[in-house]
Amino acid sequence: MSTNDLYVTAPAEPIWQIPATGAARFSWDYDAHRDRLLALYQKGKDKQWDSNTRIDWSAEIDPLDPLGTPDEALSLYGTPYWSKMTERDRGELRQHYASWQFSQFLHGEQGAMVCAARIVESVPDLDAKFYSATQTMDEARHAEIYTRFLHDKIGMVYPVNDDLQALLGDTLRDSRWDMPYLGMQVLIEGLALAAFGMIRDTTTRPLPKQILAYVMQDEARHVAFGRMALRDYYRQLSDAELREREEFVIEGCYLMRDRLRGVEVLDSFGIPRKEAEALTEQSDFLHLFRKLLFSRIVPCVKDIGLWGERLQKAYVQMGVFELGDSNLDLLMTQDEEIAEALDRERFAREEAERVAEVTDAIAQGERL
Repeated sequence: MSTNDLYVTAPAEPIWQIPATGAARFSWDYDAHRDRLLALYQKGKDKQWDSNTRIDWSAEIDPLDPLGTPDEALSLYGTPYWSKMTERDRGELRQHYASWQFSQFLHGEQGAMVCAARIVESVPDLDAKFYSATQTMDEARHAEIYTRFLHDKIGMVYPVNDDLQALLGDTLRDSRWDMPYLGMQVLIEGLALAAFGMIRDTTTRPLPKQILAYVMQDEARHVAFGRMALRDYYRQLSDAELREREEFVIEGCYLMRDRLRGVEVLDSFGIPRKEAEALTEQSDFLHLFRKLLFSRIVPCVKDIGLWGERLQKAYVQMGVFELGDSNLDLLMTQDEEIAEALDRERFAREEAERVAEVTDAIAQGERL
């Protein structure tokens, strides 16, 4: 079935075109300069994986409860609308919310793939080009995975959210080579990691847990790459240049905070937009979710040297300023360990199944 047949509402622009700006930069210096970045490039090569074999796609998914996450996470939970819903209605609401979330993940991954390719083109040093090439492949794999999950397991797709599209457009229209790093590696990837992690840690379904854990293992490298490259570059910039980038971060953070309400889902259930916005703003879960979403972004922004007075005031207003002292390296290490633990658990289970099959075959042979 075509994706066009699965969209809840048709995309406004089936092919979204952004005029290319900036220069393609070639480096004729083929000597290695940054050992840390080359080590990350080597890790990127070593960690390539095939979603067809690493993920157990045979796992059954109920489209009316694809994630098995608590109903308290739904904006309508506890409202008069919820009490009037049949169990079938509530199942359809869960399906729509899961579709909306994973659709935005999918659209964001396509954006990440385009941004990574843009970095290969525009970044001036070869070491960064090498790593970005591995990231482009990672993002293609992620888009492939989310497409398959939406098509085969949920059966429904939502168009890209307006604010996510706006941030992607702003990131790609800027001619400065560091902006795809800042917009994608720090903001969008940092946001995605937090959103992925919240679902990974609350889902009771093995398939989405595998998908999110393995994608997050890749994304941890991507954020590390952005931190490393931008930290070095931003030390060279003037105060005026740093302020420009801080303004971009502030605008991007507000866009991302405001895009995560899922009012498009409530639109699909016939709830007027203003009422839908009010309902989502009253959700205790959304308030917690918004704060956790910045758990990866704020310490990263501080680490790369964008920590001016206006940016700090914006984070105080958002209620996330204290996250600047979070241990980002620890969070990334935990992401890697969770993925590795899932691999060990699955391989141990498969080995036990093989041993049981061999034991059973031997026992049957002895009875003959």
